[in-house]
Amino acid sequence: MIDHASLLAVLPELILTAGGLALMLVAAFGGDRMTQVVNWLSVLTLAMAGAALACSLAHGPDAFDGLVRADAFSVYAKALIYAAAAAAILLAPPYFLAGGALRAEYPVLILFSSIGMGMMVSAGDLLTLYVGLEMQSLAAYVLASFMRQDERSSEAGLKYFVLGSLASGILLYGTALLYGFTGTTSFDGIAVAMSDGVGKGELFGMVFLLAGLAFKMSAVPFHMWTPDVYEGAPTPVTAFFGSAPKVAAMGLTVRVAIEALGPAGLDWQQIVIFVALASIVFGAVAAIGQTNIKRLMAYSSINNVGFALIGLAAGTPAGAAATMSYMAIYVVMTIGGFACILQMRDADGNPVESIASLAGLSQSRKGLAAAFAIFMFSMAGIPPLFGFWAKFLVFDAAVAANLTALAAFGIAASVIGAYYYLKIIKTIYFDEPAAAYEAKGGAVENVIMAACAAVIVFGYLLNPVLDRASAAAAASLF
Repeated sequence: MIDHASLLAVLPELILTAGGLALMLVAAFGGDRMTQVVNWLSVLTLAMAGAALACSLAHGPDAFDGLVRADAFSVYAKALIYAAAAAAILLAPPYFLAGGALRAEYPVLILFSSIGMGMMVSAGDLLTLYVGLEMQSLAAYVLASFMRQDERSSEAGLKYFVLGSLASGILLYGTALLYGFTGTTSFDGIAVAMSDGVGKGELFGMVFLLAGLAFKMSAVPFHMWTPDVYEGAPTPVTAFFGSAPKVAAMGLTVRVAIEALGPAGLDWQQIVIFVALASIVFGAVAAIGQTNIKRLMAYSSINNVGFALIGLAAGTPAGAAATMSYMAIYVVMTIGGFACILQMRDADGNPVESIASLAGLSQSRKGLAAAFAIFMFSMAGIPPLFGFWAKFLVFDAAVAANLTALAAFGIAASVIGAYYYLKIIKTIYFDEPAAAYEAKGGAVENVIMAACAAVIVFGYLLNPVLDRASAAAAASLF
């Protein structure tokens, strides 16, 4: 029998489920003329779910006999996910309206994807992990191909579906191996079974499980879908993919590594270090030759995942806290960056994606040019912007865990990544002007862009709050 405490522990998911189903009916019966209403009601639903996180935490940390965790870590990750999802909804209408694809299903799909992501970061069992991951993925496949008349969008959805299905199969195989050799799907049970040594079967299961999670994070060598999907998907969807699902995948990986695979720390640490280094180097080098801003952001996301994994590689509370702090700052940079990209529209209002088209932006749209520069400098890790603090935290955690060589490599590789970010700034401020963009962007885009830029510039004022929140979230795992 389900107790009331368990239901209250998953109150945010219940709110999103009820809201998503109700708004799906509104979209079905009201048609596309109800899109703006559904948009704002979806944002309100996400806000209500965010407010319910306090109730969830009060009735945790375990629900449904350990299947779900309602602890500080899940609350922290869900807050980031809901904020990123709300931003992706608010950024979408001008883009879809210009392309004739403004439909009420878009925010509903994001709500259902948010339910899956919430289950991912709250998972206390391999079964919950898989159900949440698949719920998030199924909505994401549809979102990638949302503009059905656009060949690139349809191709992006198909590639994401095929490769995502393969990754899900790999992850499920790892889950089956872990269950077969440990006799349980519970994270706590797996940790107990591994405490007396890690057998070959358990090791293979762990490798397959981490491979499936690496795909969801876009980490090398399971990154192959990211550039094509980022480029082909509608830009608001790309902004969503680059923020909320990244937090969910990283949060899930941190929880699995610490809670379920904790006794096998020396084994998974080697895997995480390799994936982190490969992601940092490949993401930086592959981004250098890109001419499409969305493909560049795809390789940038791969690069940033590598940096975030350095914190996890430390395997300490400080490392886990650094990783989650990194993801919080990364979400702000990504949403702000894509708010700028969404304003890249020619005089006729058509989206423009080439980096060369940014030439002369500093003369025609000074505010947009300044915001673009702020986000690029921050992603490059230039002090005193907030992006520098994100990198500093993970490097500091690695050094404290005696992984000085890893931190040194990451610092050196940051220089490679800085090149293509600075190349964009050089194009904006120093290249011969290209065709001018339309005179102004949407009001909501401008507000989100300005808010993100303010956080990046004055983020050092938030350091005490962010540090305490991430430290409390990490402490709940150990």
